Amino acid sequence: MQTACQAVQHQKGRRSIYNAAVWYYNHCLGQMPVVMVTEDEDAIRQYGNETEGVFVISFKNYLDNFWPDLKAAHELFDSIVQARHERETESQENNGKEYPEHLPMEILEAGIKSGRYIQGTLNVNKHRAQLEAFVRLQGFGSKETDLQSDILIYGARARNRAIHGDVVAVELLPLQEWKGRIVALCENETEDKAPADTTGDPMPTGKVVGIIQKNWRDYVVTFPSKEESQSQGRNAQKILVTPWDYRIPKIRISTQQAEALQEYRVVVRIDSWESNSVYPNGHFVRVLGRIGDLEGEIAAILVENSISIAPFSEIQMSEMPTSSSKNPWKVNPEQEKQRLNLRDTHLIFSIDPKGCEDVDDALSVRTLPNGNLELGVHIADVTYFVAANSYSDVEARARATTYYLADRRYDMLPAVLSADICSLLSGVDRYAVSVLWELERESYEILRVCYNKTIIRSAYKLVYEVAQGLLDGDTSVVDDIPELKDLDERTRKKKLDELVWAISKLTDIARHVRAKRDSCGALELEGVEIRVQLDDKKNIHDLIPKQPLEVHETVAECMILANHWVAKKISENFPHQALLRQHPPPRQEFFTELRECASAKGFPIDTRSNKTLAESLDKADDPLDPLVNKLLRCMATHAMSNALYFSTGSCSEEEFHHYGLALDKYTHFTSPIRRYADIVVHRLLMAATLKEAKHVKDKVLSNKDLEELCRHINNRNRAAQHAQKQSTELFQCMYFKDKTPETDERCIADGVIYSIRTNGVLVFVPRYGIKGAAYMKNKEGLVISCRGDRSCEWKPGSLQRFQNKITSTTTTGDSVTLSLFDHITVKILVQTSRCHADTIKLEIIRNAPYQISATEVSQKNFNVVKSDLVKEVSQSAETVQHTQEKARVEAIEEEYRQYCQTKGPSLYQLLEEIRDLALLDVSADVRT
Repeated sequence: MQTACQAVQHQKGRRSIYNAAVWYYNHCLGQMPVVMVTEDEDAIRQYGNETEGVFVISFKNYLDNFWPDLKAAHELFDSIVQARHERETESQENNGKEYPEHLPMEILEAGIKSGRYIQGTLNVNKHRAQLEAFVRLQGFGSKETDLQSDILIYGARARNRAIHGDVVAVELLPLQEWKGRIVALCENETEDKAPADTTGDPMPTGKVVGIIQKNWRDYVVTFPSKEESQSQGRNAQKILVTPWDYRIPKIRISTQQAEALQEYRVVVRIDSWESNSVYPNGHFVRVLGRIGDLEGEIAAILVENSISIAPFSEIQMSEMPTSSSKNPWKVNPEQEKQRLNLRDTHLIFSIDPKGCEDVDDALSVRTLPNGNLELGVHIADVTYFVAANSYSDVEARARATTYYLADRRYDMLPAVLSADICSLLSGVDRYAVSVLWELERESYEILRVCYNKTIIRSAYKLVYEVAQGLLDGDTSVVDDIPELKDLDERTRKKKLDELVWAISKLTDIARHVRAKRDSCGALELEGVEIRVQLDDKKNIHDLIPKQPLEVHETVAECMILANHWVAKKISENFPHQALLRQHPPPRQEFFTELRECASAKGFPIDTRSNKTLAESLDKADDPLDPLVNKLLRCMATHAMSNALYFSTGSCSEEEFHHYGLALDKYTHFTSPIRRYADIVVHRLLMAATLKEAKHVKDKVLSNKDLEELCRHINNRNRAAQHAQKQSTELFQCMYFKDKTPETDERCIADGVIYSIRTNGVLVFVPRYGIKGAAYMKNKEGLVISCRGDRSCEWKPGSLQRFQNKITSTTTTGDSVTLSLFDHITVKILVQTSRCHADTIKLEIIRNAPYQISATEVSQKNFNVVKSDLVKEVSQSAETVQHTQEKARVEAIEEEYRQYCQTKGPSLYQLLEEIRDLALLDVSADVRT
């Protein structure tokens, strides 16, 4: 029902749209018809015949007359119309309310301002999607509530139709209605009630009273199987589809294609969620691919992360320079006059991963005539080829980043730039933006710095392993440097000596720079990066953890130094509109699990500042098991806040600080080929340093525009990280899916326990970078028991959880205890799912470290990276095996006594007060 005022506004809006259509028709001199599409029958009657050449018609008529052969569009239209009709019919028939009505926006805004309601983003726990969601606090709505943690939203009714990612207004429930988080391990089950005795201490609990901003997007779903369809009821055209993301509720759509689409991943959109409907209503959009097919599953990952990768358009490609093998790109003579020429004066080289094509950074170091050193970081000058607000710039801004998946990448810029003209390949001239520091010859203290547009010619395109070999004095790697191959012995030796000196000197400088940051509290965090190794036919050959090398740190420190100095320069010149990167200090409660796990080994962890945390982690070293320190650093990484881009005009200078790197100012400047933030920073740097750059300064974004751009880039970065992680998990599952766990030794591995739950443990498998749950009680209620050889079987019994361990006791009195950081042998299985992504499942098969077989070692000798890691894990496991039993026996009586006497919160309670109940992601990236 419309008020009189709303009716008048509607008429004015209708008339304005029609006038705009007429204006466009006249602007085109009547050469092109203009169509106004509307479902307003009054508008069609009033304006349909008013102006020749301007058509005012319904959407159905538009499709019938202009696109009669576009079958997919007609089917989509029919689906939407049918869904709307059924929704209206249902609304009339169903007088009962499934959910409370949302409060009007003006009431929500007033309530947030007064402190009655709290604003935040809804995060659904994917492991208990039916029961648990949490609202992360936002803004200043929580001032008067004095809340120090997230707010638990328990159950679907309290969630009140809010969907994961929505910005909501929450009302706190009375204290006596507060609930605790569920602390038992689970398998994404759909129970609508928590098992008894599995919740932690009560925490702030609330209910959603309104949605401030919906975060609806395209959702990948699966249609029910034939059996499930028959059980759904009377109307076969109204189908409940299951989203790929556990956190999204089932969606009801209307379609006549349900049976044909049962084996496919499909995209749908949500149209509405009325208060009298159990489920949201939506419509079918398109088919992605068959369930389980690689390309279909990759497409699902892209859609779920709102990554839309279309080929670059003709108009975007028309802006690109040309380059081919027969006619390679050449330096412009005018640019030679304007740029600093480093081609003949500097030994410049790049160090990158194997197979890297988009080389956007290179390094140099040389001795100056006065005896001091000059360090150079040279970054591809992308902005020369990508003008502000050009078509290619608009597209790069929309993509915001290059998306790297396990087996492929989707570039932010066309390949002619990213893999050719902007890529700092060896032996070819390239435009660069160079940061050059003069360093004192012995102390490496920075004496001065300059920023220049340059022309460079990289001498070598090295890979990390080769650079590390040269640093270690391994001459065998010389054969892997193509630039040295066709030289005579004397020239080759001379050039090799120069290169080895440069790499060694860079490493010395990097050590000094790192030590300086360490003294300020820089953190050395840990993550596990897995590389998918494919064979010639693109089949998965192996999963290999990335081996850390010192040369990784050398390159990283040089890039961090450049980013830091560029941040200082642009923030000085543009104090209110520079793009920087901040890393806020983590909330202290996120460190709870880290502190408790470290205490199990007797290590105190001081988290009051980044400096005290760094010092604590350095001391938390178990000489008998190097994996303990790695795991603790992984936990520290997981506790970190995400680093974010921001505009300097949007917050005070005290908030500029980067917690992890221990720097007062930081930005991203060194990867403009793959990050749009770096392109913005390059433009700011040019505007800040070039005297003739007034036209550049005029194009610098305002604080408001830059703030909006930063939000977009941060969003796309999160999507890129999630997509990369999900694609790695996809390939992990594909790798193990075609193997027989009972006979294939690759499915058996050493695991380290890093968290204790009420019904099992969380385990990290270093060999494959896998983390997962290992249950000690199965669905039949049987508990794990050990035979004489320490192999495991299931028997009737019970579990008892202590502070740092869990004990399984059978009805016959036999018991087995697993403690934090114990090494156990696990079997790796794949849990398949028709509607969701497959997942890795771990099964404890032996209460002892895994002993690698001689056969397996001999099969894997070809791969140094992998065998070294397996050796490390195996050696540490052997050592741990001798100490675990003794420590367990000596400590059990004392720990039990202390556990019974403790009056404070137990580890059981404290572990569950961290940010996310989901399994701890020990493979989280270092977030710089």
